[in-house]
Amino acid sequence: MDRLTHAEGEVRIAVVGKYTQLEDAYKSIAEALTHGGMANRVRVRAEWVDSEIFEREDPAPYLERFHAILVPGGFGERGTEGMIRAARFAREKKIPYLGICLGMQMAVIEAARTLGGMADAGSEEFDHEAGGKRFTPVVYHLKEWIQGNHVVARRPGDAKGGTMRLGAYTAHLAAGSRIAAVYGATAIEERHRHRYEVDAKYRDTLESCGLIFAGMSPDNRLPETVEVKDHPWFIGVQFHPELKSKPFAPHPLFADFVRAAVEGARLV
Repeated sequence: MDRLTHAEGEVRIAVVGKYTQLEDAYKSIAEALTHGGMANRVRVRAEWVDSEIFEREDPAPYLERFHAILVPGGFGERGTEGMIRAARFAREKKIPYLGICLGMQMAVIEAARTLGGMADAGSEEFDHEAGGKRFTPVVYHLKEWIQGNHVVARRPGDAKGGTMRLGAYTAHLAAGSRIAAVYGATAIEERHRHRYEVDAKYRDTLESCGLIFAGMSPDNRLPETVEVKDHPWFIGVQFHPELKSKPFAPHPLFADFVRAAVEGARLV
């Protein structure tokens, strides 16, 4: 099916996740997409796609009919290989992509494997879950970070809730980056809820392949956003922008993501 066919005034966005059977699992994502539609005066039809399907089937027949792809947050290894394949499909087919938290991490792993020559790139989270080392961890367990004016330290064995980087943190966006243009700013504050981070030591390798680390923590140690060079709209964020979106104040990322979907659907 031609992905550019559409109902009048409607864009179709695939939400490729692992909790698609739970009605309210992505409620805030659905609402933020609706807000983005309001900002663009277009109806957003979000469809939940189980990422595990793509671990055994080609994603193309499922995803080519959508105008944009969103991979949301989550925990654990289940379904992540399907998310990686969805990210690759969006990157290669030039379809707008928004990766949130785990969705950003899977986009980084995909780029590391496909573009960076790291066939065994993965997340330390998955090795911790399996109890054995299988991957080169381009995503690792965050053990130390700056919160306010003090250092927070955690160990993988700590109680789960206590190991999270949780709450509002500042990010600095590179001038001239797509995400800085979306926000209209080079300093932002967004809400976080995660315990694994993209490892900045792979930044040079990945940027040489076209995956730009456009947003960093103030101390320049933690990647906050990535984007693909020479792509119509491909952004991953470590934080959760959906939590700050409102009907009459749509989050700029969701508003611009839907705009890109509209543009791709030739509704403009």
